[in-house]
Amino acid sequence: MRVLVAAGEECLADLADTVIAGLRREAITTDIAHDGREAMAKLRLGGYDVLVLDQDLTASHGKRGPYGLQGLHGPYRRTRVLMLTASGPGLGLGADDCLAKPFAYEELLARVRALGRRPRTVLPPVIEWFGVTLDTTRRLAHRDGRPLALSRAEFGALEVLLRAQGGVVSGDDLIEEIWEEHTSHRTNAVRVTLGTLRAKLGDPPLIETVPGAGYRVTGDRLAGERLAGDRSTGDRSTGERSAGPPDCPYGGTGSGPRDSMAQ
Repeated sequence: MRVLVAAGEECLADLADTVIAGLRREAITTDIAHDGREAMAKLRLGGYDVLVLDQDLTASHGKRGPYGLQGLHGPYRRTRVLMLTASGPGLGLGADDCLAKPFAYEELLARVRALGRRPRTVLPPVIEWFGVTLDTTRRLAHRDGRPLALSRAEFGALEVLLRAQGGVVSGDDLIEEIWEEHTSHRTNAVRVTLGTLRAKLGDPPLIETVPGAGYRVTGDRLAGERLAGDRSTGDRSTGERSAGPPDCPYGGTGSGPRDSMAQ
C-alpha cells in the first residue's frame, strides 16, 4: 500500500514521530507533501492508495478551490481520502472518511487500512482522447477511425496513460499496472512497449517522455493541430472539444478524455 500524507508544517511536525513513522514501521510506503501544490504534483504521478489530508490545506481555498477534492471523485478516481479535521464537515468536502484531531494512532492506522482495502472506482469502458478511442471491454483501439492492432501490453500502457488525463505516469507504475508477473528487465520492457505503441499510433506523436519522471499523453498541441485541420477540411468530429487536459487532479475545468458508459 502507498500512502501520501499532506499537511502543513505544524501538523507534519506533530505527525512525524507517530503517524508517519508508524505507517512506515507497518511496511506501508509513506510519502509527505508539505502543501497543496506539492500534493497535487505527487498525485499526478499516481500510485497512491490513500491520501491522508489535513483539512487546514483545503480550508483557505474552499471545496472547489485548487486544493479541493472534486477531481479525486471523477471517473479516474484511484486514491481514497482520509481527512484529518479539527471541526467541520470533512465528508462534505469530498473525503471518504474523516478523523477528528486529536486522535489515537491506532485509530488512524485502522482507517487507512480499511480505505486501502476498498475496491477502486469502476472506470467507464470507453475512453476518447483527441481522436483516440479505446474500448476496454471489447479490447478495441482506434485513432481517427483507423483500427490499431495492439498487443496486450501496448493496450494496457495506452489505457493507463489515457486514464491519467495527461498526468505523468512513471515506468514503475506502468510495470505494476500492466505486467502481473515479475519482469526482470523492467525499464527495457517499458521502453520497448512504448516504442512499438508510438509507432502504431503514428503522427502526430501522442505519447511524450518526461525526463526523470515518466510518460504522458499530450493534449494541448494535439488539440490545436486537430482543430486547425477541422477548419480546413470541414471535419467536425473533434472541432467542439476544448484543448488540454485538466491542470489539476483536484478538479480542473479543462477538457481531457471523454468517457462514455456502455448502455
